Amino acid sequence: MTSVTTDPAAAAPGAATSATTTSDDLGWQLGTLLTRWRTGVGAVLDGIPAGARGYQLLRVVTAAATAPTQAALAAHLGIDRTVMTYLLDDLCAAGLVERCPDPADRRVRRIAATAAGRTTLADVEQRAATAEDEVLHALTPDERTALRALLTRATGPAAPGEDRCALVGAAPTPRPTPPTGT
Repeated sequence: MTSVTTDPAAAAPGAATSATTTSDDLGWQLGTLLTRWRTGVGAVLDGIPAGARGYQLLRVVTAAATAPTQAALAAHLGIDRTVMTYLLDDLCAAGLVERCPDPADRRVRRIAATAAGRTTLADVEQRAATAEDEVLHALTPDERTALRALLTRATGPAAPGEDRCALVGAAPTPRPTPPTGT
């Protein structure tokens, strides 16, 4: 039988205690929370092409006072413009958004939510909120509000070329190790 100790003096040199591996490790905490979010909310997003990425795009487009351009949407969400094209193709094919010509520049396309997109989003947001409540069940409503405010402040806008939605939609993949020349 194996026993676990949290007494740093009793641990082997270099061994981490359970307290130091979880309570002060931001990466572990965020990773655990994201895994729980993926599990809880993932099933809710199954009806939206590209899952979390499509959901975020639909939320931004629906909330916008003026339909954003495809390029502005890609920059705002931190999604590569080429990936944005494929994502929009899928969302358009599902009837959730449409590309509309910009009246000021016919080369530019603005992205607008369709009536079906707004209806789908309202349904998904309600079910996602319920799933998120389960994910954050250990927090009080005030703590949940505080967590969201702090995360909003900590994340800020996406950096140029940063694809934040990719982190939500896929598990991390290991980087290939380059062959050594011998």
